[in-house]
Amino acid sequence: MHRVALFLHIHRDAAVAQGRALVAWLHERGHEVVLPPVDAAALGRDDLARPDDEVPVGVDLAVSLGGDGSMLRTVGVVADHGVPVLGVNFGQLGYLTEIEPDGLTHAIESFEAGDHAIEERMRLVVGIDGTDLRYHALNEVVVEKVDSGRTVRLRLDLNGDFFTTYAADGLIVATPTGSTAYALSARGPIVDPVHRALVLTPVAPHSLFDRSLVLSPEDHVHITVLDDREAAIAVDGLIVHRLEVGHSITCHEAARPARFVSFGGKDFHRTLKRKFGLNDR
Repeated sequence: MHRVALFLHIHRDAAVAQGRALVAWLHERGHEVVLPPVDAAALGRDDLARPDDEVPVGVDLAVSLGGDGSMLRTVGVVADHGVPVLGVNFGQLGYLTEIEPDGLTHAIESFEAGDHAIEERMRLVVGIDGTDLRYHALNEVVVEKVDSGRTVRLRLDLNGDFFTTYAADGLIVATPTGSTAYALSARGPIVDPVHRALVLTPVAPHSLFDRSLVLSPEDHVHITVLDDREAAIAVDGLIVHRLEVGHSITCHEAARPARFVSFGGKDFHRTLKRKFGLNDR
C-alpha cells in the first residue's frame, strides 16, 4: 500500500473530474490518499484533508493534476520531505508535467512496479537578511521594482565580493528549470533542467552590461536595494516580501532538490521544439 498526496488545479473542471476518479481508483487498489484542504473541498472529500504541513508526511508519491503552476505548488509543499512528484498535464504545454491525463493510471502502475526514474531538479533558497524568513523556489527568485515607470537600483555581490550595480526593472536569479520561465522573456539563456547552476538575468537594464551570468551552484548571490526606491521579492511568480532601501537578500542552492517521476517519454529538447515551433527541415 502506498500513501499518495493529490494536488489539483481546482478551477479546471477536467482536473477536478480526474481527481475524483483517481481517488476512487487508488482506494480500490488499497492505497491511502491525502489532500490539502482546498483540494479536498473541491472534490467534496473533506475526510481526506490534511493541513498543508502534514500532507507530505509519510507520503510515497505526490500527483499534480494541472499545469506548471500546479507543479510549482506541489513541489513547494513536498520537496523538503523528498517526495517524488508525478505531473499530469491539464495546462497548455507544460515544461514540468510528465504525462497526459489518459496515461495516468498506467503511470501509477509503472511507479508501483518500480519501472520509472527520478529526475532531480535544483531549487533555490532565499533569505531576507536581518530576519528569519526563508523561501524556496523551483523556477526563480526576482528582486523587482515596485513603482511603475521607475527602475530600481540593485547592488550585486557574489560570494562576499562586490560585482556591479544595476538600474533595471529587476534582477532574476533562476534555476535551469526556471530558465524557460520569466528569465526567458528577459532574454536569458535556455539551460537544460538537469544541470545545476544559478542564472542571473537583469530585466530591462539601463546599462551597457545587460548579459546573463551563469554561475556555479556553490555560489552565493547577495542583492541590496540602493537609493530611494523600494523593491519587491517574487518567488516562483508570487510576491512574498517588500525590501526597503538598504535591505538585502541572500540566495543560493537549496539543500534538497525537487524530485520528479520520469518514464523517459518526455524529452526536454522535443518539448522545446514544440514550444517554439522549431519544425524539422
